[in-house]
Amino acid sequence: MAKNKTAETQGSVTDFLNSVEDEAKRNDSFRLVTLLQDQTGFEPKMWGEKIIGFGSYHYKYESGREGDAPLTGFSPRKDAIALYLNPVFENKEVLLQKLGKHKTGTGCVYIKKLDDVEENILKEMVVSSIKEIRSMYPATI
Repeated sequence: MAKNKTAETQGSVTDFLNSVEDEAKRNDSFRLVTLLQDQTGFEPKMWGEKIIGFGSYHYKYESGREGDAPLTGFSPRKDAIALYLNPVFENKEVLLQKLGKHKTGTGCVYIKKLDDVEENILKEMVVSSIKEIRSMYPATI
């Protein structure tokens, strides 16, 4: 079985964020660390070289593939900040409509600036996403 490319590392979250060239994105990323840490109760950890994750869970698919992943997290990418949420969670579509300016992918919400979104809605999305993950994988740590 292939090993997951993205695993928790001992990398420094602060050093990584300080390396983000765009000052506004760097500042938003530090704000997101605080927001996500407050919402999850977990310390930020590096996952791979460019993802900041909060908490973790162990998944196992019917195919036999298994691994660990952060409960939630984000990555300050060149074009946008990618927020990692579960692809399905309660009231997702309603919350997305209220979130503000964003784009979506399967398990990601992309934002240009934190000021473009409603932080309270983002917090609610994080809580709902984690609740869904914990219902799917009850042994979540």
